[in-house]
Amino acid sequence: MLTIEFFHDVICSFCFPMSARMRRIAKKFNNIEIIHRSFALGWEAEDFIRSFGSREAVKTEVLKHWAHANENDDEHRFNIDGMYQTDFNFPISKPALKAAKAAGLVGGENMYWDVFDRIQNKLFVENKNIEDIVILEEAVKETSISFTDWKAQFENDETEKAVLADLHLAQSYGVKSVPTLIINHKYAISGAQSQEEMEKLLGNISEDEGIPLMKLQTLQTGDSCSIVDGTWKCD
Repeated sequence: MLTIEFFHDVICSFCFPMSARMRRIAKKFNNIEIIHRSFALGWEAEDFIRSFGSREAVKTEVLKHWAHANENDDEHRFNIDGMYQTDFNFPISKPALKAAKAAGLVGGENMYWDVFDRIQNKLFVENKNIEDIVILEEAVKETSISFTDWKAQFENDETEKAVLADLHLAQSYGVKSVPTLIINHKYAISGAQSQEEMEKLLGNISEDEGIPLMKLQTLQTGDSCSIVDGTWKCD
């Protein structure tokens, strides 16, 4: 097996198209395992204030990157005009990362993925405030997970600890931007690259590891978001 640790954040615009591509890749190859890892571009409000000067300044700056992310997205799903019209501050990462992690602790990696994708859709397509627990619950109810089990896990202290463990793991790997894939604990690829490029990468890695993949279709940096010197940047 090739193990792929997929570091992403619910508020990361380039993680949205990357998730869709990784789903297609996961269906194409039988011997890869995808493990979802949390990365926080804005864990709490104070992080935004340090980076942007105020909570109110975040949305205008971040939405500048949505147009680029929408071009990167194969289906161009971003509702940018709709987001400009909303009256809430751009959401922090913490509540939604906990919601996705709770789903994973209850139902495994695929359930984490389902809830993560629904939450991202709430933000980027439906323009809803994913910092609001009501919106998070709405996203969870759109999946097949037991809402009662999810709610209990979401409120369990171990869920936040599990998210924080991912953040520490990201630091140990040297992950500074998302989306980032860590493959077999030693290969790193960052950015929302095309599916074709990612499949080439997997082919190269499979050869290095001596783990042949079915239907093999190098490494090239694509678009990503990161925090540099206290400033959130997307390239």
